[in-house]
Amino acid sequence: MTRLLVDFPFNALGEPRESRPPADRVIEGDIVCRNWDIDSAKDGAVRAGVWEATPGMNHSIKGETWEFCLILSGLVEITERGQEPKRYGPGDCFIMKPGYVGTWRTIETVRKVWILA
Repeated sequence: MTRLLVDFPFNALGEPRESRPPADRVIEGDIVCRNWDIDSAKDGAVRAGVWEATPGMNHSIKGETWEFCLILSGLVEITERGQEPKRYGPGDCFIMKPGYVGTWRTIETVRKVWILA
């Protein structure tokens, strides 16, 4: 039976999938990312999970992806091309829409909930 109510088990996420941003997108730092996929729907067109990254700065390019983020811990500074930087910390939410291009600077190791569509 398909689960129609899905919890985010923050205290028992299991083993993450570890990665690094593509080298041509890294501006500074030795960034390590960890991702926990929690659920998906609509044949993978909508996905949700938890993501974590160590300090550093990289180019952020969304392409055709829409992303909702809720910062759980840490501090980031996000700068959309041509705009002023914005800082986000625990409890802050934001959406990066398709076509977004800018920079993502992790100031303190960050953990966020993400939803992609």
